[in-house]
Amino acid sequence: MKTKIAIIGYGSMGKMLLEKIIGAKIIPENYIYLSNRTLEKIKILKERYNIHICDTNVEAAKNADLIFLCIRPTDIKTVLEEIITVIDKKTHIISLNGSIRFEQLERICRENKISKIIPSVTAEINESQTLVCHNKKVAEKDKKTLMKILKSFGDVIELPEEELGMGAELVSCMPGFIAALFNEIKKEAQKHTNITEHQIIAMLAHTMVGTGRLIIEKNMTFEAVIERVATKGGITEEGTKIIERDFPEVVEKMFNKTLEKRKIIAENVEKSM
Repeated sequence: MKTKIAIIGYGSMGKMLLEKIIGAKIIPENYIYLSNRTLEKIKILKERYNIHICDTNVEAAKNADLIFLCIRPTDIKTVLEEIITVIDKKTHIISLNGSIRFEQLERICRENKISKIIPSVTAEINESQTLVCHNKKVAEKDKKTLMKILKSFGDVIELPEEELGMGAELVSCMPGFIAALFNEIKKEAQKHTNITEHQIIAMLAHTMVGTGRLIIEKNMTFEAVIERVATKGGITEEGTKIIERDFPEVVEKMFNKTLEKRKIIAENVEKSM
């Protein structure tokens, strides 16, 4: 691909994008422009990659066909107002924050193609379920170009903007939710066994991966797995009854809290715009 890209922001997502794009070898390294609020953090990368380390966001943006904004929601307005002076309507802007609406971004970038993407931490092992949505100015050829980049670290799921919040809960936040859930299971199990913590973690993790593969490869539902394992009158059935009775309240509270947080972030951005 001869698409020149800029990555603005070198936090966890910016770092992941850079490494995956370079690792996939779909874009020449010297077609990549990187900027970060703390320049010292990225200068060292020049020793490792043949990329352009830019002193400013403007320098990165003015050279790019496609710009990834890997920045905090509160910095969006400032960065867009910086770069809008050096880009034209052909430039494709990609925000990695799903809580900021197209309508808000378009107040500054009225003529631009804008997409939003939400990768998962599982992109580190090329297993991301990356969510994507586009504004009306993004043409099919633009979608294909972005899709090729995103597929370098997993599958891509296109959703309408109004579904992006729940979609993010299900793929981007879910590794954290799952880890928190299994961490509690691990801690409770330790009270009843002399099996080491390391062994418990490995047993849970491998069982989790195996269950996921079973569901995907055998095209099974969650209910089908429960029915398969929780035989009538057995031990597993006793455990699933407790989960089905008590856990729905926890899930309801979790989604209410996280979706409310997304709403607050969008409102705070609205105030700053």
